Amino acid sequence: MLLAVDVGNTKIKAAVFEGYGLLNKAVFDKKHWLENFEKIFTGYSQIHTLILASVQNEDETMLSWLIQKAGVILINHTSSFPFKNNYATPLTLGIDRMVLSAGAVLQFPGSNRLVIDAGTCITYDFTDADNVYHGGAISPGLQLRYNAMHNFTAKLPLLYPEMPDDFVGNSTAGAMHSGVVNGVLHEIQGFIKQYTEQYQDVKLILTGGDADFLAKRLKNTIFANSNFLLESLNHLYLYLNQK
Repeated sequence: MLLAVDVGNTKIKAAVFEGYGLLNKAVFDKKHWLENFEKIFTGYSQIHTLILASVQNEDETMLSWLIQKAGVILINHTSSFPFKNNYATPLTLGIDRMVLSAGAVLQFPGSNRLVIDAGTCITYDFTDADNVYHGGAISPGLQLRYNAMHNFTAKLPLLYPEMPDDFVGNSTAGAMHSGVVNGVLHEIQGFIKQYTEQYQDVKLILTGGDADFLAKRLKNTIFANSNFLLESLNHLYLYLNQK
């Protein structure tokens, strides 16, 4: 069994895999890592390897504890990936974006792929059919946009993502929901239009914490999977084992 771990800014996502099958998933605050990992290893004593990707430097205490439990594979910029990286500043490219692109290459061979990760920020990552990673875009996510309006104006309230009843907001809250949610939807659809006009056979992958919230309103044929990063870690582990 494999344990795939994605360490974010405040949350840790972990999933247990047997081959390509996802057996269990957990999401927890970083400060509660010990009790949650203990629970996972107690429930799945056959875990032999852990593959970990982090957006920040690894917590040395947590890492030392995990190494005692299983063989640990740390994914970083020196790891082997199934694509050629044409990013102009490769060492600044987020590990999460690299893992997502690796998952897209491994799961959708022979296609152009655009991965849209709708989380704290919305990232767009494009890898062509020849497995060349080109880059993409980064913009504020849903909650960041609500936070910015509240924090940088005098009277706008702090709201949380909610589908607007109409694109014409007839109240301050309604106008804010329309601006944020419809703004993000138009942004995503605009990027998709640009990519699909320039490239043929683009596989569209939507993931991240807001993927399910947004997917139902997107008009494009899109593969929505909020677990795509964890699944990509699993695919990357299997790829590295075959090399």
